[in-house]
Amino acid sequence: MPIQMTRRAVIAVTTAAALLSSFAAPALAQDKVKLRLSTPASETDQRSVALAEVFAPAVAEFIDYEPHYNASLVAQGSELEAIASGDLEMSIASAQELATFFPEFSIFTAGYVLKDAAHQVAVFNDPLMDPFKQKVEDELGVKLLTVMYLGRRQLNLRFSQEEKNVQTPADLAGVNLRMPGTDAWQFLGQALGANPTPMAFAEIYTALSTGSVDGQDNPLPTDRDAKFYEVTKQIALTSHLVDQNYIAFSKEIWDGMTPEQQATLQKALDDAAESGRQQQLALEEELVQFFKDQGLDVYEPDLEAFRTHVQEQYLSSDISDSWPEGTLEKINALGG
Repeated sequence: MPIQMTRRAVIAVTTAAALLSSFAAPALAQDKVKLRLSTPASETDQRSVALAEVFAPAVAEFIDYEPHYNASLVAQGSELEAIASGDLEMSIASAQELATFFPEFSIFTAGYVLKDAAHQVAVFNDPLMDPFKQKVEDELGVKLLTVMYLGRRQLNLRFSQEEKNVQTPADLAGVNLRMPGTDAWQFLGQALGANPTPMAFAEIYTALSTGSVDGQDNPLPTDRDAKFYEVTKQIALTSHLVDQNYIAFSKEIWDGMTPEQQATLQKALDDAAESGRQQQLALEEELVQFFKDQGLDVYEPDLEAFRTHVQEQYLSSDISDSWPEGTLEKINALGG
């Protein structure tokens, strides 16, 4: 992968420069640390709110928390490189982003691998994640400290259930489904049985209203916030991806803290992640009725048919070649 090698080369140089400069830095344990977060999320996003309301107060004694929203500090997709070069302290990183550096992370972007929010947490805290975390730390100088829940992605179509009753992947044949533009997202759309169509998020509403695409997939809170219910007629609760983010943290900053500060910071991040997770889960439950009240058909298809088909698509492709042997089985076992 040429892009991957180019990024690694850049990171190797910038990381070395950052390490050299660190010898002249004062001991962080004695100083209040400025912690800049860069995220493409908005200030009202549940992840942003949880960090501001739960994390920041818990570490205020030794951390000066400075969040930057809407990718206003660092361009989306460049945050990990910025941490590696010493130009950023903290970000909210996706598995899709990490997979561009480390292909084995694609296992966490695959459909129906993570079953729900609890499974997501169990996997992150299990020893099976240790080599994943260690590689990111060794090669990027980035620590993955906790996992945040974005929500379960659902299918949202312009057709009513009477017009298109989606029970199995075969029912999505010929459906032009908007998916984000990366290869990982496009493969997921194909694995679901649809014709994946790459499109920027900002273009979805108009495309749905004009029929340029037949549907899109997102967690229910996103569907509501973007008002997709105004231009669609059904939501099939496929829950095909339990979307997640990791808190990515500068190893250099972490290593400069005392063990007590590290423990306090870790607990504060875990507490923030749990707060955001519970808020998002509650909102997802409430929104099922909200969409029904808006006149949409909301129903659960044959999930086992979807899960079996989608996982077969991944396992028969070269995407799974990068997955460490036995890891999928371990993940499945943690899901009960």
